[in-house]
Order: sequence, then C-alpha cells, then structure tokens
Amino acid sequence: MLQRAHQQLDSAPNEQLINGNAPFELKPALGNSSFTGKNNAYQRGIVLTHGLTDSPYFMRALGEFFAAQGFVVMAILLPGHGTQPGDLLTVHRDEWAQTLAYAVDCLAQQVDEVYLGGLSTGATLSIQHSLQDARIRGLFLFSPALKITPRAAFAKFHSLISWLAPRSAWVEIQPDRDLYKYESLTKNAVAQTYALTQNVQQQLRQKTLNLPIFSAFSNDDATVNSTVTLAFMAQANHANNHTVLYATQTLKLAQKNIECVLMHDTAQHILSSAHTAIVLPDDDAHYGAAGNYANCAHYFPDHPANYASCVRNEPTINRGEINPENLQQGMMKRLMTNPKFAQLKISLRKFIESLH
Repeated sequence: MLQRAHQQLDSAPNEQLINGNAPFELKPALGNSSFTGKNNAYQRGIVLTHGLTDSPYFMRALGEFFAAQGFVVMAILLPGHGTQPGDLLTVHRDEWAQTLAYAVDCLAQQVDEVYLGGLSTGATLSIQHSLQDARIRGLFLFSPALKITPRAAFAKFHSLISWLAPRSAWVEIQPDRDLYKYESLTKNAVAQTYALTQNVQQQLRQKTLNLPIFSAFSNDDATVNSTVTLAFMAQANHANNHTVLYATQTLKLAQKNIECVLMHDTAQHILSSAHTAIVLPDDDAHYGAAGNYANCAHYFPDHPANYASCVRNEPTINRGEINPENLQQGMMKRLMTNPKFAQLKISLRKFIESLH
C-alpha cells in the first residue's frame, strides 16, 4: 500500500522510505527465561503509537529499547499517515482508535501483560484506550497531547467551505521534504485531534487512572500545553508514576517523582527541548545533529531566504522549540531529537524495574 501510494506521487520509493513509514513488530531475544510468560509465550508487550502527521519511524528507537527489556513490540501506522498529507482530509479519529484496539487484541494473544506507549496524539489515543480496556497494565507517554489550542475546535467547520475553496481545508501547505513526517497539515486532522483531547479530558474528569504511568515531555512545548500534562500526572495516583520534564532551567515543582532535565546547551547549539524532541536519539541519521533533514517549516513561505539557509542544515545552526524567544536568537531549526536520550533510557529502565 505504501509503495503504491508513493509511486502515485511520482517518486521512486526506496526501501528506506517504505520501511520508515511501515508498521513493525519486534520480539525479545530468545532464551531469556525472565521474558517468558505464564499464560502466553511472553510476559510483556507494548503497542507504540506515533503522533499526528508522523510515522512509525519515530517509534523505532523506543521499540528497540523495549524489545531489549523483554517486551514484544508492535508499532502501528495510523490511518491517513505514511502516504500523502491529503489522506488526512477525511480520516476520523475513530479509525485511529480502532487501529490501536486491533493491535492490542493481537498483542494480547502473545503476552501476559499489555502496555501502551505513544507520542503526542498517539499518547492521547493510548490514554483513551486504557480508560476502556482493563487489560492495559501501564502507560508510557511522550509529549502527550492532552490540550491543544481552542482555535482547533473551529477547524471542523472547514468542510462547509472547502468545496468552494479547496485551500481552506488546509492549515498550511509545505514543500513536504521530510520522508517520515508530513509538513503540510489539514484542518480535519487538527479537528480530529482536538475532539480526541476533549473526549479524553471528559473521561478523565469521571475516572482516575490507577495505572503506573511514565511520562516525558518538554516544558517549552509549542504544540501542546505542558501545564495540563503536569496536572494530569499530579492527579494520577499510582505510587510508581514518574515524569521526565525537559526544561531550560531548574523548576521548583511541588509534585513528587519529577525528574527535571536541563536542555539548554550552548556547545551543542541547543536553545531548548521541543514537542518533537523526545523519542529519537541525537545521532539519528535523518533527524539528528548531523542528520540529512532540517525542520525549517516555520520559515516557509513568509521568509524564503531564511528557509533556504535553514534547510542547508549547517552544523552551527541553533536547535530548539519554535517559540518567539528562540526565534529571536537567530537562525534555527526545530529540534527533532533528544540529546539526553541515553539518560531517558536509564529512567525508563528504572520505571520498568518498578513494575515487578
């Protein structure tokens, strides 16, 4: 399906492009008895769900980590993703939820304990499913989208006028240079995500999740409201809950089990963390510090000279979240990787050990 879709775009889809956008499954190494289940072949498994406009590529490093910890890993591809941005013009959030539910059913046939992990919208879908499925034993949430701008609510009305002015169906239309993430964005995709967050917030007002939850997100997130995520973690009442919070300065927070990680690093030209900068290591071949792609969409189309300079991806260019404070510091690209990914894995490992 992916190959056909990319051939229709007059591109020459290579194995790297197809594999990066495709769902995948990983299994722990054979022979380790501690990974063996009592009722099924394996003790633990996790379904990983990418974010809006993303692809399973973003789940690969986490998937390899979880497999090394003994988890069967299933990373899904959400409907409307991995092909072309226009496929998000008509997709419905229920299709995303159904895909996740199907993966959980498949995984439950192989493992005793089912966990969910997700990035951004994928994290929100994971929370939603856990509220309805008693089989879920814990959550791993990365930049969870629990609240986005209220303006997104009006995006659902795009269908009333988009047949007259097709451009109005889009929040933005970009060059779409990225192999693994749409740069263009439809209003329907935003509206579906907004409706999802509203539904989850309503359910959380009626029910408290009594599950072990690991969360990691940026205090400087420009896509979702990190304050709401902190409030969600404060209300979650499991003793093993743990949060990794990326910030530019040490924060004084009353909550327990919060690990504050400082991200400002002049030597690495890092101004701050970002919504997009949690789940991939900084040596990632595509998005990393020396990668072959730079996220410069914030300069297109209003600042063509800056855009052209940014996409050259010079090693000295600043990296961080696309907020006004950072943009005033000079040329920058949006940070897509986590320079503290090794530290994140240590925190994840400790959390997993607490699940015993």
